[in-house]
Amino acid sequence: MPHIASVSKIDLPYKTKQQDVKKQASVMFKVNFPEADRLIFAFDNTEIIDRNFCQPLNYYTKPNTFEERNDEYIRSALEYSVQAIEECVKKAAISKEDITDILFVSTTGLATPSMDALIINKMRLNPHINRIPVWGLGCGGGVSGMAKASVVAKANPDAVVLLVAVELCSLTLIKSDYSKSNFIGSSLFSDGIAACIVKGDNHTIGKQVKYVDSSSKLYYDSLDVMGWDFKDTGFKVLFSKDIPQFINDHIKADIVEFLAKHKLHLSDIKNFIFHPGGKKVLDAYTNALNVAGDFLKQTREVMNNYGNMSSATVLYVLEKFMREGFTDGYGLMLAMGPGFSSEMVLLDFKGES
Repeated sequence: MPHIASVSKIDLPYKTKQQDVKKQASVMFKVNFPEADRLIFAFDNTEIIDRNFCQPLNYYTKPNTFEERNDEYIRSALEYSVQAIEECVKKAAISKEDITDILFVSTTGLATPSMDALIINKMRLNPHINRIPVWGLGCGGGVSGMAKASVVAKANPDAVVLLVAVELCSLTLIKSDYSKSNFIGSSLFSDGIAACIVKGDNHTIGKQVKYVDSSSKLYYDSLDVMGWDFKDTGFKVLFSKDIPQFINDHIKADIVEFLAKHKLHLSDIKNFIFHPGGKKVLDAYTNALNVAGDFLKQTREVMNNYGNMSSATVLYVLEKFMREGFTDGYGLMLAMGPGFSSEMVLLDFKGES
C-alpha cells in the first residue's frame, strides 16, 4: 500500500493573537452590524489563541478589491507553497526531480493556469509531472486530497506524489459584508499551507504511515450548509449553525460503516486526525463518538494555535502526529466540507520497520 513519507506546514510570519483580531473586528463591524456587541463573545468561545495570517492585521482594514485580494492569493500561495514543498522534500530525503505527480488543493483563490503549473515553473520541477488541481472541497479538501494522492500512488508503485493544500481564508474577507456568517467567520478562519509526500510500494522508509482506504460521502439536500456565494466583491462565506447537529446525526454511523469494511471497530482507532472546524464541531465529535480520553488533543491544539485553516488544517494535525509521535495502530483522518460532505482516510501507523 502507499505510505506517507513526510508532511510539512508553514508558520506564517503574521501570527496574530485572537484577542487582537477580536478588537479589530469589533471596530469594523459595530457601526453597520447591530448584533456585533452581542455576538463578540464568539471570539472568546472559539478556544483559539493565535491565528495564522499571510498579512499583518492592518492589511484587512485597508480598502481593496476582489482583484487585488486574488492577486495577493496567487503571490502568497506560490511563495509559501514553494517553502512547504522544499521542506517536505528534504524531510522525505528525496530530490524534487523524483516527484511524479502533484495535487494542488484549495478553495480560497482562483488561478488559471492553476497553481500547480505556477509551482512547476517556479521550482523547475519535471515538466512531465501529472497535474491534478482540486478546487472547491473546502474544509474537506485536505482529507480528500490525501485519498486522491494515495490512489495515484496505489496505481503506480514507483510514484512520488506531492500533495499541496493552500487556504488563504483571510484574503476572502469582504469588509462590506455585515452578515452574521461573515462576522462569525472572522472569529474562526485563518491561513494555512501544507505539503505532503506520498510514495508508492516500490519505495521504503523507516517509519511507516500506510494508506489503507478512503471514503467520501455527500449528504443529499444539504447544499446550503456550507460554501461560497460568489459576488462582485468576492467570496461571501456561507455556513449553517446546523453543522454540529449534522455531525451528531451522522458521523458515528458513517465511521462505523467505513471501519466495518475492514473488520475494524472505533476502539481500534488509536490516532484521530480530525479537521478542527471549531469548538462546537469538536464538541460534537466528542459527544457523538464517546471515545475515552482526550482523543482530539492534537486536533484541538492545532486549532488553538492556528485557527481553522480550511483544507490545510488536517495536514497540520497529521504533521503534529508525525513530528511528536503517534501510537502504533490505525489512524483515522476525517473532515466535513461543502456539499454537505464527509471525507475519511484510514491509515496504519507503525514504528520503525
